Amino acid sequence: MPEPALGARVRIGYGLGSFATGTFGTVPGLLLLYYLTDILGVAAGVAGLLVFLPKAWDVLLNPWIGSLSDRTEHRWGPRRPWMLLGALTMPLCFAAMFAAPDVGTGWAAAYVALLFLLTATAYACFQVPYLALPAELTADPDERARVMSWRVAFLGTAILLSGAVAPLLAGATDDELGTPGGYRLMGVAVGVLLCAGMLAAFAATSGARGVLRTTSEGGLLAQLRAARTNRPFLWLLAAFVVQAAATGLMLAGTQYFATYILGRPSATTLLFACLIVPSLLAMPVWLAAGRRTGKRTAAIIASCCFLAGALVAALARQVPSGAVYAGVALAGIGYAGMQMLPMAMLGDAVAADAFRSGRRRAGLFTGLWTAGETLGLAVGPGLYGLVLTLGGFVSSDAAHRVDQPDSALTAIVVGFGALPAALLLISLPLLGRYRLSESELVRLRDAAVHEPSVPTVEQP
Repeated sequence: MPEPALGARVRIGYGLGSFATGTFGTVPGLLLLYYLTDILGVAAGVAGLLVFLPKAWDVLLNPWIGSLSDRTEHRWGPRRPWMLLGALTMPLCFAAMFAAPDVGTGWAAAYVALLFLLTATAYACFQVPYLALPAELTADPDERARVMSWRVAFLGTAILLSGAVAPLLAGATDDELGTPGGYRLMGVAVGVLLCAGMLAAFAATSGARGVLRTTSEGGLLAQLRAARTNRPFLWLLAAFVVQAAATGLMLAGTQYFATYILGRPSATTLLFACLIVPSLLAMPVWLAAGRRTGKRTAAIIASCCFLAGALVAALARQVPSGAVYAGVALAGIGYAGMQMLPMAMLGDAVAADAFRSGRRRAGLFTGLWTAGETLGLAVGPGLYGLVLTLGGFVSSDAAHRVDQPDSALTAIVVGFGALPAALLLISLPLLGRYRLSESELVRLRDAAVHEPSVPTVEQP
């Protein structure tokens, strides 16, 4: 018997949470490295390390949060109490992160690193259980894909809004290159957006109930051992981490690319428009392609589109700026599929594990997933800072602007285009090893319906 579709309130409300995940995934990756090097005057290599380390902490934290949410018993369900905790704490930490006091470069850098650590911790409390919900809301893989399409549509909108508006706010008080006062204003405005998205997702999913009554593993180590048996998940995770690093590189390089290569700091907004508007338009195409060819094949095609766009960006010093914007638009078309399809595949891999084992481990898998994504997005800015250092980039504070040597300009382009393209190339064979087909998932679901140990009844 076909499973009833989820209501529009749940699908749309769940998607609204992506205003938080998309914004937090964009703004620190886009502006934090630049804030450290060009506003606070921190050396590029040190700044890259300061951006990397708090995110690396999440690699350990996220699976633990996932394990805790798996074992949480609450009348709201196992996920939503954690989502509320993140919604109430993370926006405040985010706003404070971009309000570094005037206490000297070293202390200000330490302050930013500490607040980034606290922000990332609070964010994990929301993100991990938030991503675990789709595998528990429905056992229908097509319905999960529809839920993910709403999520990615809102994700694209959030990236467009935050990526376009945040740099403008950062320079709103005086200088379009950014000022301390502008960054404080930006932090507060983005914090409000984060809070609104998180609370909307928490409220809208209040009536949604799980489709499987499952039991959790006894502890984190036991769950990690169990995760090793889910080979589709492991291959998908490996590919996604590499692709997240490529995305992190391009995000970290956008403000530098607009400022030093295109010669217009405000071009950051146009670059984001070129990336995200095609992404939003391509969303239905990738959803249809996933149904027609299978999610894995469609995800590989999407990755190739992003790779081609990154290669065009790598030639930015040799081709007209119009070609660069066109290349970014092509990358945006691929970016839509790279976000939506792996998330739907993740839900399939998590559901397959539940059908096989009868245990509630969605929190663990999404904890590992977000840990991998966090690692990739952290490696991106860290690697970009290293590339800038090798290229001889000269840091400066907001009051003292400097010209960059030609080697630094080359480094900016390499980090923005060539390295992301190389990482996308590495990810393709990893993605090809994901072999959980839609027909196999349906077979497992149908077998679970008739398995006494895994009854498909609502979770209390």
